[in-house]
Amino acid sequence: MTLVILSFLFSVLASTAWGACSSIEVRREWRNFTPAEKAAWIDAVKCMAHLPHNDSLYSTVGDFAATFANISSNSSYYDDYAYVHSDLNPVIHFTGLFFPFHRYFVWSYNQALKNRCGYTGVAPYWDWTIDSANVLQAGIWSDDPTSGIGQAVGIAGNDFVVGTGGFSSNFTLAYPVSHGLRRNFTLQPYIDFAADGDFFPEPYLDANATFTPEAINQAIANYTGDYKGFQKFIEGFEGPHGSVHEILGGDLAGYCPEDAPETCFENEPSPTFSANEPLFWLHHAMVDRIWWRWQNAHPNNTNAFFGGSVQNLTTYAAYLEYPNGAPPYLSMDSILPTDGILAEGTTLGNVWSTEGDFLCYTYAD
Repeated sequence: MTLVILSFLFSVLASTAWGACSSIEVRREWRNFTPAEKAAWIDAVKCMAHLPHNDSLYSTVGDFAATFANISSNSSYYDDYAYVHSDLNPVIHFTGLFFPFHRYFVWSYNQALKNRCGYTGVAPYWDWTIDSANVLQAGIWSDDPTSGIGQAVGIAGNDFVVGTGGFSSNFTLAYPVSHGLRRNFTLQPYIDFAADGDFFPEPYLDANATFTPEAINQAIANYTGDYKGFQKFIEGFEGPHGSVHEILGGDLAGYCPEDAPETCFENEPSPTFSANEPLFWLHHAMVDRIWWRWQNAHPNNTNAFFGGSVQNLTTYAAYLEYPNGAPPYLSMDSILPTDGILAEGTTLGNVWSTEGDFLCYTYAD
């Protein structure tokens, strides 16, 4: 009888934890979307950019407000999401929140596209490893006005504002000042960081060399059970995550629009307002996919976690000791920050499995 009861309880718990999804969304790579599917996603993003600002948005950290911009009511719901990432920058990068927060952030944004703008498709990701050999010539830079992402280099005479594709018109961003979407592809972005010494040991590195298929596959095969080491590789200062941001410049890299306040230029480039760029969501879905692949590559990876809640980049030695956060250390019960836009009370444990009953999505491979 005891064994029967235990077996029954186990099946109930398993069903509660893993079987409550009515369906599992399968995320797909952008180039596997049809033109109509691409147009539907772009339309939904632009819909978000025309929804009114949500007054529930508040600033938790305050660094972005002090340096770049305060919350503006003359903004959109899309801008609200960008502001969340801007404000929380010091607590969601180089801490244990990096992977789980961005997983939740991309998921929440995709839910907003569906619930607020009628999007019925899946969340796309951009597999930049496929394009690493020649990012500038990647097929993702389609000029099509309805289904295209647009050019990798904006118009030089217009502050590098993107002049082609679906985001070249009827798409204005509020932070740090009102401006159009900006891109400026730069193969060697780390030259600008040469003065930072140990943090950027190869300033003349071609950024695309860090996100090749070989580099990513090796990272997934290594770091077995070593969450801290895996995050340090992916998020490192010259790692694949930052390299995709920096190689595209403009909004994704946090370079300031020409009309921005002087304090903006004094602090650029910065990952703060990178969520201005629609490609941010495809990029971070890809980062999430890499973490998902690593989680599924070995049983010791699935629930592996170690990370602190305090970013410590005061010295290079401090970074080496705490590449993903200093104490207090986080746990599966730790609550993800929301800035009033994301759902309150979500824990790391809630988002640890993409196929659990909270997120309900997976990747094709």
